[in-house]
Amino acid sequence: MIIVNDIEELLKESKKLKGSVGFVPTMGALHKGHLTLIQKARVDNDIVIVSIFVNPTQFLEGEDLDAYPRKEEADSKICKLAGVDILFMPSVEMMYNSDELSITAPAIRGFILEGTKRAGHFDGMLQIVMKLLNLISYNKPSSFRAYFGKKDAQQLVLIQQMVRDYFLNVEIVPCDIVRDRDGLALSSRNVYLSKDERGRALSLSRSLKSATDMILKKEFNVEKIKKEMLLSLKDVDVEYVELVNRQFQPIQRVELGNTIILVAVSVGKTRLIDNLWI
Repeated sequence: MIIVNDIEELLKESKKLKGSVGFVPTMGALHKGHLTLIQKARVDNDIVIVSIFVNPTQFLEGEDLDAYPRKEEADSKICKLAGVDILFMPSVEMMYNSDELSITAPAIRGFILEGTKRAGHFDGMLQIVMKLLNLISYNKPSSFRAYFGKKDAQQLVLIQQMVRDYFLNVEIVPCDIVRDRDGLALSSRNVYLSKDERGRALSLSRSLKSATDMILKKEFNVEKIKKEMLLSLKDVDVEYVELVNRQFQPIQRVELGNTIILVAVSVGKTRLIDNLWI
């Protein structure tokens, strides 16, 4: 595995590699969820490139940019053991300049749910993903795929839209949520949870299970499902519980094969999200 911190070095090293490229962009603090993405990329492609970059433009004022977990040495070992070919770890100064062009999230889908309280978050996310996709595809691989988890469902849908709207030559590969044994969706922010808070955080997956049980019994009314889910979430601070279609439009009834159930809560000082694709 080659570790590069410089854009010119990245382009030089990636030019030497031939065949299909699988790319996994991350913010580090790698866990089993990230590893699943890397393993999928390894199976599908000749070359695997992983980036680790804690992107400042997608953190809003007062959010946990400085406290965000950074484990470069451990992350490097994980990538090496997983068969990554190139690990790209650039600096902020390398990725941004003082007078940047910007990308703006779509006016509707970018400012609902995750975008409601985090205005500007998706602008920064799309900006860095565009930069990384352009860098990794610079040498025009024979096939180019980028791997993203379904846990950040709204992010995934917006990246897919950006690829369509800007005619980017990349296949976006969605990957299923990875959960711990107790059902908690894996997240780098789970390390913030105390033992008690982790116990309360399990209500997210329980609420999604209750929704699943209702749907299996052919209850498709969205308001009834949301009401039942909220009963499972009484021990956490609920930000939203919503059901949308896969274009992130509101729905009144569950559409099998075209519905995402989303939940966002705060447990103590930690904000957690989870979802289920129906």
